[in-house]
Amino acid sequence: MRTSASTRRKLISVAAVSAALFTAATTSVAVAQDSSAQEAAAPVPAAQTEAAPGTPAERLIVGYRAGAAEAKSNKAAEADAAAKGKEAGEDLDFQRRLGSGAALVDLGEELTKADVADVVAEYQADPQVAYVVPDRLNKPLATPNDTEYSKQWDLFESTAGMNVPGAWDVTTGSGVTVAVIDTGYVTHSDLGANIVGGYDFISDTAVSNDGNGRDSNPADTGDWTTDGQCAADWTATTSSWHGTHVAGTIAAVTNNGKGVAGIAYGAKVSPLRVLGQCGGYDSDIIDAITWASGGSVSGVPANTNVAKVINMSLGGGGACSSATQSAINAAVNRGTTVVVAAGNENQNASNSSPANCNNVISVAALGRSGAKAYYSNYGSSVDIAAPGGETRTTTANGILSTLNTGTQGPSSETYKYYQGTSMAAPHIAGLAALMKSANASLTPAQIESAIKTNSRALPGACSGGCGAGLADAAKTVQAVSGSSGGSTGGTTFTSTSAVAIPDNSSAIESSIAVTGRSGNAPSALQVGVDITHTYRGDLVIDLVAPDGSTYRLKSSSSDSADNVNTTYTVNASSETANGTWKLRVQDTAAQDTGRLNSWKLTF
Repeated sequence: MRTSASTRRKLISVAAVSAALFTAATTSVAVAQDSSAQEAAAPVPAAQTEAAPGTPAERLIVGYRAGAAEAKSNKAAEADAAAKGKEAGEDLDFQRRLGSGAALVDLGEELTKADVADVVAEYQADPQVAYVVPDRLNKPLATPNDTEYSKQWDLFESTAGMNVPGAWDVTTGSGVTVAVIDTGYVTHSDLGANIVGGYDFISDTAVSNDGNGRDSNPADTGDWTTDGQCAADWTATTSSWHGTHVAGTIAAVTNNGKGVAGIAYGAKVSPLRVLGQCGGYDSDIIDAITWASGGSVSGVPANTNVAKVINMSLGGGGACSSATQSAINAAVNRGTTVVVAAGNENQNASNSSPANCNNVISVAALGRSGAKAYYSNYGSSVDIAAPGGETRTTTANGILSTLNTGTQGPSSETYKYYQGTSMAAPHIAGLAALMKSANASLTPAQIESAIKTNSRALPGACSGGCGAGLADAAKTVQAVSGSSGGSTGGTTFTSTSAVAIPDNSSAIESSIAVTGRSGNAPSALQVGVDITHTYRGDLVIDLVAPDGSTYRLKSSSSDSADNVNTTYTVNASSETANGTWKLRVQDTAAQDTGRLNSWKLTF
């Protein structure tokens, strides 16, 4: 006798929650091919067999093509489920017809992931099946109870936020240490629990402002200056507490009923002090990079808190020196990801070090509108963009984090809005910590590639270039953890030329020339699409291969929601990779118009 569905559910005792709170991870649609393209079936990805990360699906949602009998007849769908179950050696049962017209199929007795994969493969091999996806378990996205969280637009706002809350469903960064190479750390109760031992690498007492040279105490004593102290025309400054602000963005204590939330609030921060009055020297920074990543520095005890991520929100002019590059290379070779700020001179980042060094993730800053912040550097040296804020018009458009009220030495703790690529970089360092926590085997190159691959198009303009786009924390973490909705990395080809989509008219096309590939396209070709439209149900979207073969990504429907911003998965293994690929978009009904903003192919 079959076990009832209710007795087989292990984790699905979830209270009824509003659909508005459900996580909206992108669903990868397996597009059916001709039988000839299905002969060499690729392994079914975990994302297509799991109800939740690590939990095999217990039901499948099967969409049939419009002309198939199973698309309209429950009896036909039931017979098809039984037949496919027999082929896979499982007991399948048609449950009901969904409002969308798809069939809900129960998978019978408790199946392993391999068993589910066998069933999914049977459906994928059927040319009458448009898609088959797991009936995924959703859950409410927990909003932190930190009192200032609502002001942290950079984490969650749909326009230019980094989509961080969705990543917290997978990980919060536990087990990872991030080294913040900066001004050190000033005591703050909203950060202290996540601070681990660091070091003061400032060797020059004229810079350190603490009365001594190097020691094991990375406390920030203040970097205030007086008129003429750093240059003949120097104007006095108050203490910035810069390192503490950066550290708060990465790992402020979260869900503690006060203050702000950190991006990787389960991670730890090791403060390494290299910046004091008037700045800091390359020699100290090089030693900090070496020590943070587990290397040896003469006269400094071995590091017991080796960092898998380094954040350097600092920089200067000129080329990347051989000495700095050597230290970075060694750190990366030891498995540490190095994140740096692109610089705040509104110039090409190729003129700013360490933003122009190799083997780093160089980060440009965006304002709240999603456009390049007016001060941010840009150019081919930039890898990715993240929120950096703009406070010149409204203070609340900056990045809020932990700080101190002291104008010279430390006083009382507080929170303050800052702006800068210094604020953008820790967003990416926090994301890298989340990724490393979700998948400890990731290399620095894989982390950089996955961040770029799973980014989304910039909401605003960036003259000169801001890298691959705006980082998307949820999509990136889901991808590297094997959840759903992204790619762990690969070569990406992108078109950012916007094309208007006329109302109820002929299709428009946008082209991408793919070069430098060998052989055929992959069986899981990622097609990222960013379309603005006021009624996306009107849209039909096709991928056109270089030989003219078409792959339906989206059919028209009654979906009244706005926009298409998602990634489709296509089995394009029968197509030659090199050549001109096209995205074809048509609006098939009246009264709504739109724009293809960008699209990309990831091989």
